[in-house]
This record gives sequence, structure tokens and C-alpha cells, in this order.
Amino acid sequence: MRVVHGLEETRQVLVRPSPWHDAPASPTLAAFLRRAFGEEIGPQEAVDRVIREVRAHGDAALVDLTFRLDGVEVSAIEVSRGERARAYDKVDTAVIDALHLAAERVEAFHRRQVRAGWMDFQEGTGQVVRPLRRVGLYVPGGRAAYPSTVLMTAIPARVAGVGEVFVATPAREGGQVAPATLVACDIAKVDRVFRIGGMPAIAALAFGTESVPAVDKVCGPGNYLVQQAKKAVFGVVGIDALQGPTETVVLADSSASPVFCAADLLAQAEHDVDARPMMMTTSETLVPRVQREVQSQLRALPQESAAHVSWEANGVIALVESMEEAVVLCNDIAPEHLCLLVRDPWPLVGRLTNAGGIFVGQGSPEVLGDYVAGPSHVMPTAGSARFSSPLSVYDFLKVTSIVAMTAEAVARTGEAAVVLGKAEGLPAHARAVEVRLEGREEGLR
Repeated sequence: MRVVHGLEETRQVLVRPSPWHDAPASPTLAAFLRRAFGEEIGPQEAVDRVIREVRAHGDAALVDLTFRLDGVEVSAIEVSRGERARAYDKVDTAVIDALHLAAERVEAFHRRQVRAGWMDFQEGTGQVVRPLRRVGLYVPGGRAAYPSTVLMTAIPARVAGVGEVFVATPAREGGQVAPATLVACDIAKVDRVFRIGGMPAIAALAFGTESVPAVDKVCGPGNYLVQQAKKAVFGVVGIDALQGPTETVVLADSSASPVFCAADLLAQAEHDVDARPMMMTTSETLVPRVQREVQSQLRALPQESAAHVSWEANGVIALVESMEEAVVLCNDIAPEHLCLLVRDPWPLVGRLTNAGGIFVGQGSPEVLGDYVAGPSHVMPTAGSARFSSPLSVYDFLKVTSIVAMTAEAVARTGEAAVVLGKAEGLPAHARAVEVRLEGREEGLR
């Protein structure tokens, strides 16, 4: 963990380049790829090989790659309806009730986002808004089950009216999918579930196999290789964004509770060893209090928790001169989560223009956003909140422009189109309008 001071040092430490271009593999990732492929191989070549194998050999490649990459033997790629139904018997009723509550809130939030088409017959223009035909949602499941991610991805798709919603998620030892994940799939009305993970899952969803129909768009979080696979298949299918590692900035002043600050930082840190827990404060006295509290709360976490590693490796507390400086830095960082643990947070909200989600006040921890607040917890990371948004209904809709010009509308606008066509050196463009202005077709008389 580092303590940094001032605008420039904080910017240098916290504003990082995108990890999606020319980033070297970490030692851990390099070792994994070496074991899986039997040779030194980079992430991009690994993705390319997996895609080629899945395209060439379909289901057989999925079975083979699942064993080679995950060490799991699977006999059936799709999870049966019976297995999904039996999952309820393996999940605590309190968890099922919590999933239902979360689902209700996620659906209520996203129902406010539905966009309608429109048509202006006088001007002859409009839009038709339609849902996608079929989407594939990736739900991580390697080290832990994430049933909440099912709700946060599948429910916006359902609200949008997507025709078919699929989930791909890794199988565990014995080829089983986590029961809580299957229950969440049932609650969210997922059509089909496939027990495949990582790069093979993305390739299967994009190109299709004997068991997995190809989709129109792939969405959802995942590890570095999953995101690189999404990047590789973009253009064949749509993708939502490239996500990860997860990150939080806690913005605090002298009124902030060090207990709350530490709890929010560690809640983010335990996601992954590459998670980025960051705090920015104007209070010099708060810094050591939060440091002590973090260490106290870390002792209560399991020794194998990723929080120990990510806090030591990536944790940062930045001491800045003023809230004005903090706002500038937060907008530069464009964090996935921005938690305002300050005395008067609302005046800051309008000035904080780059964030996936803003959590206003000490009573709104980011963890509520992970589970039950309502917005999707799939949010832009690595500075991409400068230009992108959390997963939403809009990710599952497409817009078709309608042009239905009347003769009167052509008469008002056509000459300008002729002029522009000629100015761009495209005389056939100009002529296509001129023949209509001349009234050569009966439809325009």
C-alpha cells in the first residue's frame, strides 16, 4: 500500500493506461498459459488458438479445452432443465429470498430505461427501436460463484425484450455449475445455460457449436483472457465493453468514518488480487486512522482472501489539498466506483463527470450497488468511464433509422443534397436526387 501526496504524484500513480493494448502478461498469467499450452505463449496467441479450435472442432474442442484450461471434465455442455430445478434444493432459502429481492429491484430500475421509437411523417424521418434476437452473457465462476452477475446482466436483457438469453459459466469439479448461479438463472428467466468458461465460452457464443447457438452480442465481466477473447470476436458479434480489474475510489473528508472507509476499500480489494482499492482525502489525520483500521479489518478476513494481496500491491491513499483537486483527479481517473464519504456530497455529484457509478454519502456503500440497489454492477473500468456507461437496457437494443420523405420534404431539402453530392465529387449521388426533383417518377407527381 502506498501513501501519495498532491495533485501530480496522485495523478502519476492513479491514472493508468488502458490494459487492453500491448500490456505484457503478468507472471501468474504467463505461467498459466505455459501449463495450458505446453509452451511460452502470449495472451493474444492463446485467444487466437482457442478461437480456431472452437471454430474447427465445435463441442469436442469445448470439452478438450475445458479440461486443459480449467482441469474440469464435462460430459454435457448444456445444463439441463432438471439440473436447474434441482439447484433450489442445494441453496439456502435466505439466499434465494435475497436473490428474489435483488431481482425485483434490478428489474424496477431498468424498466425506467426503456426507449421507444418515433416517426415524424411531415419530415419523413424516424427511428425503430428493436431488441436483439439472441445474447450470450458470461458469468464468472472459477474461484467463486456470482449469482448476482446473472441478475445484473440477464434482467436488463429481458427488460429490453431480447428473444433468447443464454448464460455461459465455468463448471466446477465434477462438471457441476454452482447451484446459486443456476437459481439466479431461473429467477432471471435465462433460456439456456452452458457449463463452459473462459476463452472457449466466448468463442462458442460468437461462432456457435453443435450445442451452443451463435449469438448476436456477448456481454459480461470476466478475467483478462475473457476480455481479450471478447475483443477478438468483436465485429463477428457485438460486445458490451472490456471490463476489469475492478476498482474503487473512496473520496473522504474529515467527517468520514475510518471504519466505513476501510470496509469499503477492503470490500473492493477482496474481488481479485489485481483489484484497485484507492482512497483520496483532504484530511491528513484520516490517513493513519484508515491505515490502522484496514489492518484491523484485514486480520478478520481469511488468510487466502485476495484482499491481503491487492491491498498490499495496489492499495493507495492519496492526500490532496482540496476537494477541487480531488474532483479534477477523480475525473482524470474515471473510476468504476466512486464513493463519496464526505460531509456534503451532493454539490460534488454534478462536478464528477467520469465514473461508472457514484455512491452518495456514508449510508450508500458500493456493496449495495453490487447486489440490491438496482443499477447493474457491470460497470466501465480502466478509465473507460470517460466514454462508456454501466451495462443497461440500451446495450440490448438496436436502432434502425427510417427515412420516408414526402414529395414536399424532398422539394425542401433535395437541392442541398444535390449541391453536397457535387461538392464531394459524387455526381451519381446528385443525379439520384435531381431525377426526383424533376418529377420523372409518378410517385413524386
